[in-house]
Amino acid sequence: PWQFPGGTMDHGEQPLQTAQRECYEETGLVVKGPLRLLASVFTPPGGPWPFGTAGWIFDGGCLTPEEIRSITLDAEEHDDVRVLAVEDWKGLMPAQDFARLEAVMAARATGIAQQITWGWGDA
Repeated sequence: PWQFPGGTMDHGEQPLQTAQRECYEETGLVVKGPLRLLASVFTPPGGPWPFGTAGWIFDGGCLTPEEIRSITLDAEEHDDVRVLAVEDWKGLMPAQDFARLEAVMAARATGIAQQITWGWGDA
């Protein structure tokens, strides 16, 4: 499935540092700050995970055509890049992922960060 760049925090990292590092590792892009928090995502324990998880989504800004062309994917993480209008993603991702994308875009438009909770049965 399609996904945002992201991953697990390294020891001693703050969420923003993790976002910048993961973006670079997975795309080759250096995200320049300051980055605005768009959403926090909480998944309670369940499914294969005996513990809850928390994540953060930051606004990395708009990429120029040159930056998009310069993306170099980590083949172990991602295998394709697409730039589409938000509505065009609807049929390409699970409903839960699209709902997250819509929440993130709403946060971007309003400046109000979203709090998202996912359950294991929501996918």
